[in-house]
Amino acid sequence: MTIRNRLTWLFLGLVAVILLAAMTVVYILQADYTHEEFHQRLRDRAEVTGYVFLEQDELRAEAFREFQRRYLRTLAGEVLQIYDAHLHPRFIEQDRRVYISSRILARILTEKEVYFDIGTRQAVGIFYRDNQGEYIIVAAAENQAGRKRLEHLATILACIFVGSLVVIYVAGRLFAGRVLTPIAAVNDQVDRITAHDLHLRVDEQGLSRSEQDEITRLARTFNRMLERLEEGFEGQRTFVSNASHELRTPLTATIGEIQVLLNRDREPAAYREALGSVLHELQQLKSLINNLLELTQADSAADHGDDIRLDELIWEAREALPPELRRRVQITMGELPATPEQLEVKGNRQLLSRALTNLLDNALKYSESQPVGVRFGFEHGRVHLRIEDHGIGIAPKDLNRIFQPFFRADNARIVVGHGVGLPLARRIIELHGGQLHVSSQLGAGTTAEVIFGA
Repeated sequence: MTIRNRLTWLFLGLVAVILLAAMTVVYILQADYTHEEFHQRLRDRAEVTGYVFLEQDELRAEAFREFQRRYLRTLAGEVLQIYDAHLHPRFIEQDRRVYISSRILARILTEKEVYFDIGTRQAVGIFYRDNQGEYIIVAAAENQAGRKRLEHLATILACIFVGSLVVIYVAGRLFAGRVLTPIAAVNDQVDRITAHDLHLRVDEQGLSRSEQDEITRLARTFNRMLERLEEGFEGQRTFVSNASHELRTPLTATIGEIQVLLNRDREPAAYREALGSVLHELQQLKSLINNLLELTQADSAADHGDDIRLDELIWEAREALPPELRRRVQITMGELPATPEQLEVKGNRQLLSRALTNLLDNALKYSESQPVGVRFGFEHGRVHLRIEDHGIGIAPKDLNRIFQPFFRADNARIVVGHGVGLPLARRIIELHGGQLHVSSQLGAGTTAEVIFGA
């Protein structure tokens, strides 16, 4: 079932229940009012009967019936009876069609006024006292006019109910269609966007007048999703392009060296030199493949929960460097927290050490023989690690692409590398709850800042 139909039927069902409840209450109240109104008419009938017949001593029964026929409106199935205090019929003969039990008559004597039913008739019995003694007057009749009014009311309410449901159904479909029109527009716009059109966006302004309604929020959600997809596709294309280039370079060099060797016989020294070059290229290829494996396995490898002291880890990363590079790394310790536990994070020690080693290695490679400054400290409840070099720097246009795997800036291609170390370091640090920010100035150096903590 479509959303439009579902909304229509839900709306119709809800209104139908409310309308039916309201009409039922109206009918019940009207029925109760009709019943009470007829009771009052019967009571008035009984009082008139007592006044006319009992108060006028000289009035005979035949004369009263003539008065009743001429001046009182006869009710359907009307019965008027008068009893004395001993429950005997008096003055008006008892209607043989109606039998009133002694229990009801005794109850009338006790309660003075009693309403009851006799078959299809409504009846009232009242206690009446005059100068001749105490009497019971009973008036009973069928409320045919009231019943017809209720039947007429029920017919009207049923017609209104059915007619209202038809109108509500039509209105509900129109309303649901109008409400769902922006969603259909979003669906049409999104349906036209393919993998080749990820730059397109859903028109947020043309869907709704309000900037806070659900349709606008849905459009914004689609647009954010499209932005992420576009970034993902762009990153994938860049990754494939750069990875292909990086993989092709050592393979091309290796194939070229081997082809040169196979052209003609050479001296052993020439073979050794060529094989050394091939070995170097294959080692570069192995390093590249290892970096790719580490990049793809970083997520699962970070699941270990060791307690790692970050201040100790930075010293271990420095000691892992070759001696000639280790001397260029200058570590400065800033303010430290009151408890050593505030310097700890949970994670994979080997993986996090690799991330810091990559940052130090990048700083050393791109700063030639200049020293690299490392400042470690605890500020505002967070661990801050700054690695600063004074090397070639990064151009502003390349700064937002440095975390794409295999991307290398134009001025960085003179240095041996694959463009994997920085993306790998960022992923490892984020998996351990940290953040990596890089700022740089072309020709002046680069600063990598690692932050752990809230």
